[in-house]
Amino acid sequence: MLTSRNYSGPWRKTPGRLLGTGLVRIYQLTLSGFVGHGCRHLPTCSEYAYEAIARHGLLRGGWLGARRIVKCRPGGTTGYDPVPHNQTSRNAASD
Repeated sequence: MLTSRNYSGPWRKTPGRLLGTGLVRIYQLTLSGFVGHGCRHLPTCSEYAYEAIARHGLLRGGWLGARRIVKCRPGGTTGYDPVPHNQTSRNAASD
């Protein structure tokens, strides 16, 4: 059975979320092959951005995706880095 590499869980299909996930999907189908396959995180940055936008909306999800891309700089982090489930879980972890 073929499964999507992007988030397949339930999410509200609002115009902003559809726009954001559509832009990420266009990137995946066109430009990602030229960027290379050296991603240091799991899920990849584009998969992370797609899921973040689908789950949290265009603004918050876009912010999470941008923060993740910054982590990919030389000397940045590596490994498993899932999308946070909600804002409160991230704040509770830092307290």
